Amino acid sequence: MTEARIYQPAKTAMQSGRSNTKNWVLDFEPAEARRADSLMGWIGSGDTNAQVRLKFASKEDAIAYADKHGLSYQVQAPKRRRVQPKNYSDNYSFRFRFE
Repeated sequence: MTEARIYQPAKTAMQSGRSNTKNWVLDFEPAEARRADSLMGWIGSGDTNAQVRLKFASKEDAIAYADKHGLSYQVQAPKRRRVQPKNYSDNYSFRFRFE
């Protein structure tokens, strides 16, 4: 039985917005270890499922897909986003300047 992981991706360091973090992703766990090619030195494997990444609009859609295709899956809950309120005037405040 094929293992899969369902999660909601975090934003990358190059993103300022959260546009790609609303979808849920189903990734397949690697079935075999990666190995170095003896001629070129490239890293690869014969597992083609490692190249597949499926995106879904909701967690329930991803779970339904996994159930329909007989995949064993593990759901990872997303981490809560902490928002620290900031004011523009804090940039010029004396108490924040020398801490």
